Amino acid sequence: MSEAGKKAFALRVDPALYDALQRCASAELRSVNAQIELLLREGLAKRGVRLAPPEPAKRGRPPKKDS
Repeated sequence: MSEAGKKAFALRVDPALYDALQRCASAELRSVNAQIELLLREGLAKRGVRLAPPEPAKRGRPPKKDS
């Protein structure tokens, strides 16, 4: 299941590259998906492409609705 507002797409990578991504992600306590997103943002920043900062994930229970 994807988060609201996130674009899902298939990405084919070499198995050795995926293993390296997985090792890096594990070392930084991230998912492979989050690691790829971080690396893409860093790469774009190095090229001078400006992006809005990512919105932090919402955590905890949603507020109770008054009935």
